[in-house]
Amino acid sequence: MPGSRSRGRPGGPGGSRGSGRAERRSAGELESEVLAALWATDEALTPAEIQAGLSGDLAYNTVHTILRRLHDKGLVLRDADGRRGAYRPVKNAAETTAEAMRQALDRGPDPIATLQEFVTGLSPEEERALRELLGGSGP
Repeated sequence: MPGSRSRGRPGGPGGSRGSGRAERRSAGELESEVLAALWATDEALTPAEIQAGLSGDLAYNTVHTILRRLHDKGLVLRDADGRRGAYRPVKNAAETTAEAMRQALDRGPDPIATLQEFVTGLSPEEERALRELLGGSGP
């Protein structure tokens, strides 16, 4: 609100509309939450079903807007399984994450250095899994 110092945080001062609401999340965070709800099931979901699964802290219109954005980005299919208004992810979580990792490598000036930095942050379990995937033996 213009002139208001409150950002609508729970327990914060003033803020007529924001009082008691969760802190504002970025569009990327909201998209991730909606995708996670879709990945958690094998069925296509409507905006109302997704909203209910997200503890109802997002307005229906917000969920619907996020789904339209995800559809425009090619991340979800609309009217999946013949259910009008239902959505399904185009790819599963692993495929989507792997694609994001490949895009991040392509954006950087030195993909090998980026991979080296990434690998040094792996847990022992992740390192073992990576070695197995690459067909190498580990220590």
